[in-house]
Amino acid sequence: MQHFYVWKFGKKARILTLILFAHLAAIFIWMETTGTLSVFSNEEPNVLAKGNEKEPNIALTFNISWGEERVEGILKQLEKEQVQATFFVSGEWAERHPELVEMIVKGKHELGTLGYRYKSYLDQEIEQVRKDLLHTKEVFKKLGYENVELLRTPNGHFNEEIVELAESIGFKVIHWNVNSHDWKNPGTQKIIDHIMKNTSNGDIILMHASDSAKQTANSLKTILPGLKNKKLSFVTITELINQAHAKAEIVD
Repeated sequence: MQHFYVWKFGKKARILTLILFAHLAAIFIWMETTGTLSVFSNEEPNVLAKGNEKEPNIALTFNISWGEERVEGILKQLEKEQVQATFFVSGEWAERHPELVEMIVKGKHELGTLGYRYKSYLDQEIEQVRKDLLHTKEVFKKLGYENVELLRTPNGHFNEEIVELAESIGFKVIHWNVNSHDWKNPGTQKIIDHIMKNTSNGDIILMHASDSAKQTANSLKTILPGLKNKKLSFVTITELINQAHAKAEIVD
């Protein structure tokens, strides 16, 4: 014997349900027109995770928090293919390797930061995060890079309070939507296949230039020309932000 359950809603519940569906419909329509999704409630989005999917531009980004063995090989591949990328480096790493930071900047790549010490901001009190970000600004200023405004939070961990704090200090928080997982060293071909399959208009690709990423430079030999063959153009994060009609996707 089949049983059917009928849910009865009061007047207030019906109104709330209608409002919910109206919001969902609005979000769907907005996604269809802009190609992006905003999760936080602010009128202006806070965290860039993807550019405009209607434009064939992509941003290649690298995280560096330790080691010095991989950077030059990656820079050589980028120079060979005339690709400008965005490097997010920890302040602590920049202090230890100023010559490599200089190489990155001389290669006309964009410089961003991972904060000073690479430790999840969600594991710290908000005042500790504030001190970390302020110290980061001081470090880059002393090194001669006063205009470092792009922040990728350690491990990609953040919440709305952290984003608001970062913005108040003058940082723009940058995430990603294509993760290469290259630091796991799954094999050069797997890295290539994953990025080639999953990258399309407006995407921000996360790769690494720390010493743990042993297969990244070799994978770039195929990835860089391969993505160009897909009619995709490499731009820096700032260029992605400044594109006409570019919206930001918020990730929580």
